[in-house]
Formats: sequence, structure tokens, C-alpha cells
Amino acid sequence: MKAAGILAFGGPEVLRLIEVDTPQANADQVRVRVKAAGVQPFDLSVRSGWTPPGGKVHFPQILGNEFAGIVDQVGEEVTGYSVGDEVIGFRVLGCQAEYVVVPQDQLVRKPQRMPWEEAATLSASGQTAHTALEVLGVNEGETLLVHAAAGGVGTFAVQIARACGATVIGTSSESNYEYLRSLGVIPVSYGKGLVDRVREVAPNGVDAALDAIGGEALAASVELVKQRDRIGTIVEFDLAQQLGVRVIRSQRSATRLQALVDLYDRGLLQVLIRETFPLRLASDAHRELESGHGRGKVVIVIE
Repeated sequence: MKAAGILAFGGPEVLRLIEVDTPQANADQVRVRVKAAGVQPFDLSVRSGWTPPGGKVHFPQILGNEFAGIVDQVGEEVTGYSVGDEVIGFRVLGCQAEYVVVPQDQLVRKPQRMPWEEAATLSASGQTAHTALEVLGVNEGETLLVHAAAGGVGTFAVQIARACGATVIGTSSESNYEYLRSLGVIPVSYGKGLVDRVREVAPNGVDAALDAIGGEALAASVELVKQRDRIGTIVEFDLAQQLGVRVIRSQRSATRLQALVDLYDRGLLQVLIRETFPLRLASDAHRELESGHGRGKVVIVIE
């Protein structure tokens, strides 16, 4: 099969189209013919030399940790899926390829009306955001502050929080204000005076904060949120320990992914696609994400 893989660590140029043996499903596994795969900062980090917790990098290494596609092979012990089922799934590495093999408990069914590109990007950032709101205990009637609200994790977090009945304040550049307002978010700009701007739009205070950008965001959150265990970051791990706030790492499961699919089905979750690339141009997909320009998800489409 064809896949987007690396033979060495480095910049986007080390990611290339490779050919490897097509994987076969074991007794408790499902093989999926991938239609689309999301591109995440996670992938850029692995390509650059980072080894993910619980994972190992072996060259040639196929990248990608979320996908959507059609089941084309099932192991003899699999009971939940059949050949032809349309699914959404996840695994640590190996998703940016024509085929991927996963245990059946890393899959959920794709709604028929959900485009492949959107389905492929629901699992990674979406499950991180869902995990964060669960850990921080965000409830109806509370106010949540999300730093980098227009980013990958932020966009999911604000929508999940709104679906829970929370008021959401989101930090962003002014160019993203209208986008955030369309999601029901109160936007405020980054930079000096952030704490005062948040207090102005949240006179009754902020109950919890999620940091997806780092830098001054955590310090501002500590000023705004009384309980430090209701402040979380997905990027500033060392500073989080110093300040006594939560480090949040995604806790992925089929149950959590299904919760996101249910929100999508109810019209409470939108997925914005920035740009799509064919598998042979996976390196360009990395360059686009690495540029930091624009909002929405970058997707590799596999014909």
C-alpha cells in the first residue's frame, strides 16, 4: 500500500510517499480502507524527532493518528463491525495510509451525512477538548475561558462547552472574532491587558480556564480563576507544575469519540476544514499546518 512516511527525522521535506506491505487484521482487529486522515501538531512533532508516550518510532514510520474510512477486513473475533461499514477511528501512528488496522474498540460508526474530511478530523483535537472539559468539570451556567479559542482544540472546546450550557470567553486575534461569535463565543484579544478585558466581559468571574497556546495564558488564568485545579493546559507542562494547575492529556476512547459524533448529529458541533491535500502531497499538508496561518483542520484525502 501507499502511505505518508518518514525515513529520518527532520522538516516537512522528509515526509514522502512510500510503499509498504498492506497490513492484515488479527483476530480482534478491523482493517479500514482510509478515505481521509487528519493532520495534527502531534504529527509534526513526531516527524521532527519527538516520541509520543506509549508509542515507538520505527523507520519507515507512517504518520497520522486519526482517520475515517470503510471497513474492508474483520478478524474472526470481531462482532461490532462488518465489511462495508463506514467508520471513524484513531491510533497513535500509522493513519496516513491507504489502509490501517485497529482494535474494534478504537472505532465508531460514521454518520452518513458527515463528509469524510470532517469525520477524519474529529478524533484527535476533539477528544483532547472533550477530555479537558471533563477534567475541568465545566457545567451548565458556568463561565469558561479558552485560550487560542479559534485553534484546533479550542474550536472543539468552545462548542462542547456551549453544548453543556456554559458561557465561553475565547482569546484570539481580532481576525477570528466573527468566527468565534458564530460559535456563540465572546472574543477577547491576546496581549497586555488581557485580564482586565476578560473581567470586563465576565463581571461575575471565570469558573475554569483551558490553555491551548501557552505563554502568558496560564498566568492570566491564575489571576482570573479561584481554583487552580480548574485551570488546565495542553501545552505548558513545566509551567503548569510550577503554578499548581492541571496538565491535560487526551484520554481517547470509542465512548468519548461517540459523544462527539452525537453532538455533531444534533447540530451542536461544527468542523471547519481549512485545506485538503492528496496523500502524495502530505509534506505540503505539514507545511500548511506548520505555517500557523488560517484556522480549521488540514486533511489528507486518499482516493
